[in-house]
Amino acid sequence: MVTGASAGLGAEFARQLAAKGYDLVLVARRRDRLEILARELSDHYKVQCWIETFDLSDPVAPQALFSALQARDLAVDYLVNNAGIAGPDLLDEPDWKKHQAFYQLMMTSVAHLCHLFIPTMQECGFGRIINVASVAGRIPRADGCNYSSSKAYVVALSESLAVTLSGSGVHVTALCPGFTHTEFHESAGMIEMKNSLPRWLWYSAETVVADGLRAVEKAKPVYISGRIYRWVDPLFQSVWTRRLFKAPGR
Repeated sequence: MVTGASAGLGAEFARQLAAKGYDLVLVARRRDRLEILARELSDHYKVQCWIETFDLSDPVAPQALFSALQARDLAVDYLVNNAGIAGPDLLDEPDWKKHQAFYQLMMTSVAHLCHLFIPTMQECGFGRIINVASVAGRIPRADGCNYSSSKAYVVALSESLAVTLSGSGVHVTALCPGFTHTEFHESAGMIEMKNSLPRWLWYSAETVVADGLRAVEKAKPVYISGRIYRWVDPLFQSVWTRRLFKAPGR
C-alpha cells in the first residue's frame, strides 16, 4: 500500500513495486489521478490495483482505510507512508486547525497506520514499512518550524519501530531524501527556491525510491538518499556543526 500515490515519490514507489510484481493499494485524495496510474500499472506490469481515496489529514481516515481493506479481504505486507505537504508556518499561520491537520497528516497518520498494519505483519513473520522522512528532519533550521520537525518525528518513530521489531521479519526504514525532482515544490509554491539552487543538489524520484527499496530490504532503520547527502549527513549530526545551524541568521 502506497499513500500519497497520485504523484511524485508515491507514484514512483507504485511503479517500482509493480515492476517487482506487487499488487497495489493506491491511496490519495485525487481519484482521477489514481485511476490513471492504476490503469498504467495494470496494463504494463499485469498487477492488480485497488484505489482508496482518503484524506489522511482527517483523524478518522487511517481507521476507515484499514476497515475498507478488511472489507475487501486485503492484507498489506508492504506499506509506504509517503503522503505529505510542505505545511503552514507555525508562527505566521494564525489558524491552529491548519496546524492540527498538518500534524495529523505528517505524524499521527503515519503512527496510526503502523499501529494498524504492523501486528498482522508480525503474525505473518514478514513486513516492509518505508516511512518517507527527509534530510530536513536531520538538522535544525529556520523553515517554519513544522516541516523539518515533523520529519524528525518520522525518523525517531521508524528507528524505535526498527529496534522493537528486530528479528521479527518486519523491517522499518525512514527514507530521508534531499532535494528531489517531483511536483512537491510546485504544489508548495517553492519553484523560485528550486530554480535558485544548483542542479547537483537534486536527485530524481527514481533514484530516491530505488534507494528506499534497497534500504528496507537490508533493514536499515534510517537511510539517507543521494550520495551527496550521505556524505554530509555525518557533519549535520556533529555537535559542532549543529552549533553553526543554531547561530543567529543561519
